[in-house]
Amino acid sequence: MIRKKLYFKLLLGFFLSIFIFIEGNAQWTQTNGPYVLRTKSLAVSGSNIFAGTNSDGVFLSTDNGSSWTAVNTGLTDNYINALSISGNNIFAGTNYGGVFLSTDNGSNWSAVDMGLTNLNVLSLAVSGNNIIAGTGGSGAFLSTNNGSNWMAVVPGLININVYSLAVSGSNIFAGTNNGVYLSTDNGSNWIEGNTGLTYVYSFAIIGSKIFAGTYGSGVYLSTDNGSNWTEVNSGLTHKYVNSLTISDNNIFAATYGGGVYLSTDNGSSWAEFNTGLTTSTSIIYALAISGSNIFAGTNNYGVWRRPLSEVTDVEEIKSNIPSTLTLAQNYPNPFNPSTKIKYSISHQSKILLKVYDILGREIETLVTEEKPAGVYEINWNASKLSSGVYFYQLKAGEFIQTKKMILLR
Repeated sequence: MIRKKLYFKLLLGFFLSIFIFIEGNAQWTQTNGPYVLRTKSLAVSGSNIFAGTNSDGVFLSTDNGSSWTAVNTGLTDNYINALSISGNNIFAGTNYGGVFLSTDNGSNWSAVDMGLTNLNVLSLAVSGNNIIAGTGGSGAFLSTNNGSNWMAVVPGLININVYSLAVSGSNIFAGTNNGVYLSTDNGSNWIEGNTGLTYVYSFAIIGSKIFAGTYGSGVYLSTDNGSNWTEVNSGLTHKYVNSLTISDNNIFAATYGGGVYLSTDNGSSWAEFNTGLTTSTSIIYALAISGSNIFAGTNNYGVWRRPLSEVTDVEEIKSNIPSTLTLAQNYPNPFNPSTKIKYSISHQSKILLKVYDILGREIETLVTEEKPAGVYEINWNASKLSSGVYFYQLKAGEFIQTKKMILLR
């Protein structure tokens, strides 16, 4: 009996001392399609999610990404660079076929490119009754009748690539290889509104704050309608930003090779938001918010989904910088069925927080993100587990600490 008890203690100590980093309980999960080729654009209309792919056309999901259906009837170019929605109208910008319009949720498409002299459409935006199309090499085009006719908006935009477009009230921003341009008259005229930015691939807007994602220089912020820009890249180690999107005051950045980054402080600091993504899925082309989830379009691995609740569940609860790394005792303890786990980090660190059962088997990964210094608290719900003793472990660089908690039903 004594030998058995000693063996059990040694076995438990072995499990608790050699925890290996495994992404076993990922928060990002792959939806059921499209799988194979690049998902270059995403758009949301009510409960419908549209995914534009590189060579497979447009896919539609009506069940939060659980299933997808190809909706390509009438499309003569299946390389979809951009999607934009205006009421019941869905516009698709293609690689060599111009702009297509669907009025029936993608079931049927028709070409709307009269006057569109450059059919390489990189970006789309809707401003009131106007539609703006950004092209590769010919600037922007404007339509005032749902794409039936287009005219070049030459003043200010000449012979440049318009990679991205964004609308804020009466202002329209164009992201180009030469920086940011601004129109205050529905796209008829444009003025240069940047100081040195190049290759602006994406925008996100919160009130008077305009964020620009660049391909190679990270994220920049303007608070004066694009006249001046400030680099906001602290913690953003991958600076090739393909897409930006916003949920409440949370800003998400899709990067080429670095997965998804999250800022909760207006871009002052960024942290990885990659739990579940691997090296092969770290090339993200598009982001979109639908209901309570964020969706990411990847290179060759389709669309992935993650609950937005995972942003709010992990909450920074103090602004002062702790002097040490600590893992607090969970509260309440014993608990049923949820408990709070608080931890402090004194410097930016890659955080791994996991839960194990008494035999050292991994139960759940709570956090695997790069986080700035601060004090954090996460709520863990164990409603699917039985009563017993569990262990939670924090790992940050060389720091490892484990504590015991009791689920009592």
